[in-house]
Amino acid sequence: MHTIKTIYQGDLRTQATHMPSGQTIITDAPPDNQGKGEAFSPTDLLAASLGSCMLTIMGIAARTHGFSIDGTRAETTKIMTGPPRRVGEIIVDLYFPEFQYTEKQEKIIRNAAYACPVFLSLNESLHKTIHFHFP
Repeated sequence: MHTIKTIYQGDLRTQATHMPSGQTIITDAPPDNQGKGEAFSPTDLLAASLGSCMLTIMGIAARTHGFSIDGTRAETTKIMTGPPRRVGEIIVDLYFPEFQYTEKQEKIIRNAAYACPVFLSLNESLHKTIHFHFP
């Protein structure tokens, strides 16, 4: 269990502190929702969490099976919809480094991505489109 303390700083900005580490992040409302857009919006963090979670779980699976995904990147696109205003779709493009993965390794990677806790926690009505780009 981890606690995150979030303080509303005014002008549609928050500061969240990860209590175990003391690390902080700032959020701003986006320009299309009355904000300045000078930092991640809360819905940006939702989308970023999915990409980060997938990379982490794929990394654990790769380590467990004796190979590496170092250098893999996720490009995550969030599409808003509404009303009511909400995230309607998250598209994650996963780009893998120049390495020839075996068919078995690719299957391990795919299964791990779809087993990520964020993916499994998101409501089924949220469209999640995942593209794997192997070299």
